[in-house]
Amino acid sequence: MAAVTEDARATTVLLVGAMMVRLALTGAYAKYVRTGMGGVLLAAGILLVCLGLVGVARALGFGPKTGDTRGHDHAHGDRAGWLLLGPVLALLLVTPPALGSFGVGRSAAVDVSSGGRTFDPLPAGRTMPMTLLEFDDRAADHGGASFGATPVRLTGFVTPANDPTGFRIARYQIACCAADAVAAVVHVTGTTGNPPVRDQWVTLTGTFQRSADGVPELRATSFTEVPAPHDPYE
Repeated sequence: MAAVTEDARATTVLLVGAMMVRLALTGAYAKYVRTGMGGVLLAAGILLVCLGLVGVARALGFGPKTGDTRGHDHAHGDRAGWLLLGPVLALLLVTPPALGSFGVGRSAAVDVSSGGRTFDPLPAGRTMPMTLLEFDDRAADHGGASFGATPVRLTGFVTPANDPTGFRIARYQIACCAADAVAAVVHVTGTTGNPPVRDQWVTLTGTFQRSADGVPELRATSFTEVPAPHDPYE
């Protein structure tokens, strides 16, 4: 196999570093890792940019001269090495979206079927904002007894469901990065008209309802389409 040339390696490192710096400075990194890791990502990107620049400078100054007997192998190495830049350039120019509805049915889901933690009852008289994970946890705790009649407010993206009575929303939970994401899902009923389109972010207000299929249910009294949040993960 042809070796990857030094200038191709150095350029790859330089572009990877530039991509990391761009993601950190624009805040787009939150689509892939937890917020708060931007400073570490920025520092790592700057270090890679510096290493890449040093490597490119060294390759340009000490590369093989014309007529080198290894020229044929070097040409093959060039072609193999520069192919590595395609994916890096694509990521540098185009930022892929955060995880969405496509992966909800293909990845692990948050399992709260045996919830053993006891929640305090929600206070009456006001709407309580909460994450989808907390909603699912409370639904699993003593059949959702802690909800009472208190309305809650949830935000998530729409994911298709083969159910004529409503639609589902979901939001991913990540421990470190998008690679370990699992989805919390809530079934929404009570809305009228056509459901929001797939992957549309919505904020809903409603009350907890017991469900027969094991997916926690929210009977909505209102919902609003909203832009995707800066941090799409819980």
